Amino acid sequence: MLIKRPEDIPPSEITPRALFERRRAFIKAAGALALAAGMPGPAWSREALPGLQKSPYSTLEPPNSLRDISTYNNFVEFGFGGKSQPAERAGAMKTRPWTVSVEGLVQKPRTLAIEDILKVAPLEERIYRLRCVEGWSMVIPWVGFPLAALLKQVELLGSAKFVEFVTRMDPVAMPGLRQPFLDWPYTEGLRLDEALHPLTIMAVGLYGEELPNQNGAPLRLVVPWKYGFKSGKSIVRIRLVDQAPRTTWNLAQPEEYGFYANVNPDVSHPRWSQDKERRIGELFKRRTLPFNGYAEQVASLYAGMDLRKFH
Repeated sequence: MLIKRPEDIPPSEITPRALFERRRAFIKAAGALALAAGMPGPAWSREALPGLQKSPYSTLEPPNSLRDISTYNNFVEFGFGGKSQPAERAGAMKTRPWTVSVEGLVQKPRTLAIEDILKVAPLEERIYRLRCVEGWSMVIPWVGFPLAALLKQVELLGSAKFVEFVTRMDPVAMPGLRQPFLDWPYTEGLRLDEALHPLTIMAVGLYGEELPNQNGAPLRLVVPWKYGFKSGKSIVRIRLVDQAPRTTWNLAQPEEYGFYANVNPDVSHPRWSQDKERRIGELFKRRTLPFNGYAEQVASLYAGMDLRKFH
């Protein structure tokens, strides 16, 4: 079973507070040394997020290290040249001030500062699997809250059927925007029932601290049963609409990147098999699970659908 009550989680699966403190002290020391040398500090140095709750929706698998999670990334706005580029370049993006508009088919459209978004609902640590369409995977201890709690703030109209997510465009800080083969800004979308599912969260941190820029600071979508490209980063606009949004990778290469993008070991990407995955930090590949291991919770959303056609 994926869903565990907090009392079901063994102490060995909970990262000791002392470990967090040692890691934070190391990051601060590294930043101080870099500053003294006239160099930029680590791009993942962030403030702690207090008052976190342990989520019963977490997997009990051990998470990847902060180093893995913050240095091996896809964030194409910062470049297409390798997994290390986001960490190398994302520090140039300013995440304060930051606002997010929630608009479209709603009764009460709002524009919220990130400081207000942090108060929408209690923050939880949710340890989720991440599966990338390229064949690699991680386990990540996100900090976030259900997207449903944010959408509740604007009172959806009955005509709202889908949710569109739009990422920030900052040409100075984001050299990847100069590439012409994607239709910027990066846009993703979910069906409304997917967006309201309790597993769908807006992440504001990881490992108990604010999100690093390269992981989508200050606000990103996380949909754990879908391939990683569905989880848009550095969100600036959320729009409720009545038709499926035209999403970035689906527009660019529709035969490779479907709108639904549910993790499915039986449907191969034209360039990569999806039946196995390489967990970062492990030597051998493992079998890919349908819906990334969350089938018990989400398979009913797609009852009666041909998941090869609606990939």
